[in-house]
Amino acid sequence: MSFRLSLLAFAAAALPLGASAQDISLRLPVACEIGRTCFIQHYVDRDPGPAAQDYQCGTLTYEGHNGTDIRVPTTAAQRAGVDVVAAADGKVLRTRDSVEDVSIADRGRASVQNTECGNGAVVDHGQGWETQYCHMAKGSLAVKPGDSVKAGDRIGRIGLSGMTEFPHLHFTVRRDGKVVDPFAAGAPDKSCSGGTPLWDQATRQALAYQAGSVLNKGFATGPVSMEAIETGAAGREAPTTQSSALVAYVRAIGLKGGDVQTLTLFDPDGKPIAQNKAPPLDRDKAQWMAFAGIKRPAEGFQPGLYRAVYRVERDGRPAIEQAFGMNLRP
Repeated sequence: MSFRLSLLAFAAAALPLGASAQDISLRLPVACEIGRTCFIQHYVDRDPGPAAQDYQCGTLTYEGHNGTDIRVPTTAAQRAGVDVVAAADGKVLRTRDSVEDVSIADRGRASVQNTECGNGAVVDHGQGWETQYCHMAKGSLAVKPGDSVKAGDRIGRIGLSGMTEFPHLHFTVRRDGKVVDPFAAGAPDKSCSGGTPLWDQATRQALAYQAGSVLNKGFATGPVSMEAIETGAAGREAPTTQSSALVAYVRAIGLKGGDVQTLTLFDPDGKPIAQNKAPPLDRDKAQWMAFAGIKRPAEGFQPGLYRAVYRVERDGRPAIEQAFGMNLRP
């Protein structure tokens, strides 16, 4: 029997205001820690028109996006294995587990026509509720149609299958065939906040809205590329006092047009020794990387704790700030 799991099969639509959202409670569908080992990259698009808007009137979505994207920091983390789990008790309706884990940046969108979801599963929770899990790793599915699952049971693992350029779970909630935003069920289109969150209490707290986050950070011995960060190669060689250079790097997600980013590196005495202040972003960016560093002085680097501080200023106010450090040893 042929099976189609498509990201594009349903347009985003709010849960009807008269329907109850209290007859389903969802847990986090990935076995990870939000803000540390996984991050929300995109929310449901709440704007029915050509624009895009998340449930907080932010920009962490794109036109027609019908689910929640939970990403892991690197492809190295994905290859190590991150479980996708059932968000609630239910019965598996459909699965697919035959799509290769290859980014569409490498093979093109046409290669995943009719298989946009990649390897995935659909679970029926009763009373019209369904959840869909997309982009899982080939060969990782642990369920089959007809299986009963409990909340937290393993369904598969995060992968890179279907229409995606980075490893993540695309998680969609539907009731009676209509997309429901699990962060704001029943909220009117284009509203800011409102509605009913479908997450259980513990998950709701973990998923507090963040208008941008630092996805990766660390230190390297030379210039850093986006590819090196994505694969986990950046920072694999730990700097020492005799390294040819000391470089701090970050990759952030959810940046907005006009954001001003500054990354400053401090020596053990607290003196700034390198800084990268980027010009305002020309448009919203799903992700962005920056690095700042200094070549080794003739006598080598001073041993001790080196710190880096990354700041994002948005509309004249601090939006993101993160500090990190490392002890430099001979």
